[in-house]
Amino acid sequence: MKISPWVHEFSGTHPFIIAGPCSAESEEQLLTLAFALKALGITTMRAGVWKPRTRPNTFEGMGAVAFDWITKAKAATGMRFATEVATAEHVELALRADIDILWLGARTTVNPFTVQEIADALKGVKKPVLVKNPINPEEGLWLGAIERIYKAGVERVGALHRGFSSYQKSRYRNQPYWQIPLSLKSQFPEMPLLADPSHIAGSRELIFEVSQKAMDLGYDGLMIETHPQPDRALSDAQQQITPETLKTLLEQLRISSHSSTDTFFINQLEILRHKIDSLDQELIDTLSARMNLVNLIGAYKRDNNVTVFQLERWQEIMQTRSDWGSRQKLSSEFITEIFKAIHDESIRLQTDVITKEPSPSNDAS
Repeated sequence: MKISPWVHEFSGTHPFIIAGPCSAESEEQLLTLAFALKALGITTMRAGVWKPRTRPNTFEGMGAVAFDWITKAKAATGMRFATEVATAEHVELALRADIDILWLGARTTVNPFTVQEIADALKGVKKPVLVKNPINPEEGLWLGAIERIYKAGVERVGALHRGFSSYQKSRYRNQPYWQIPLSLKSQFPEMPLLADPSHIAGSRELIFEVSQKAMDLGYDGLMIETHPQPDRALSDAQQQITPETLKTLLEQLRISSHSSTDTFFINQLEILRHKIDSLDQELIDTLSARMNLVNLIGAYKRDNNVTVFQLERWQEIMQTRSDWGSRQKLSSEFITEIFKAIHDESIRLQTDVITKEPSPSNDAS
């Protein structure tokens, strides 16, 4: 994909900030916010027109009437607007209202059929389109949605990271799983990657923390839900902040550069990276030795008609490795994820061993 670096056209500064309410609620709300955000130097507002909700009989947005309010806010302030589209009809109405940026939500991204219908409706459109990650942590599904939009002729495409649903208890509304968007970015370095700290955090108290993390990881921008009276918002009240709070957040945000020309820094970085490369080689060698033992265990299990999966052994591994990691000041979540991956590969290897016939013995006696 040859993605146009369109972000700089919308903002002359880094990071690119999109701010505004979860949902457009009234003409007064949008005008008040548009003037407040313009005073902060923000050039693009978000405003949900349709709100896909989990359950019926809840607020699902004001609908197409909100486009009249957006048009008036644009005329009064020169602000650009971004909104979510979930159907081909939404695309048509948003384009007719001259919305500047469209985005696909997580519930839309998860369905390739819906994404394709939207992509077909976007053919020939030059406006930027952001694609939020799907609800579940599936990089392939996210990438597939981006590719469908790109293949429709939309070269100004970008990824919007809003976190992933998880059964695990967490302080976040949606687990960040930072490695997934970073993997996406590594495959397509020129594709803008924005974070949605409001939906990741789920509470206004965590928005700065998540925003700073995104900046530390080199994200191109942030989409932050902002409301003149957050506690009275008709949707997602707990994760919206006031323009005044946004101003403070942006002032406190530490922005790191992607590189440095300082010679000492470059030399020290190379030394440390060389050490990491050596340790990584040792890790690979150790994993290879471990898997050789796994193959031997698989053969013993096959010869003795024993199942591959041993629950007690798995529980022992998870407990002891977590304890060992804690002694080295490594988080239990980190150790758990590593050994889950190791265990999955061990199960695969042992299953392969068991399903293969043992080699015939050379013993003639």
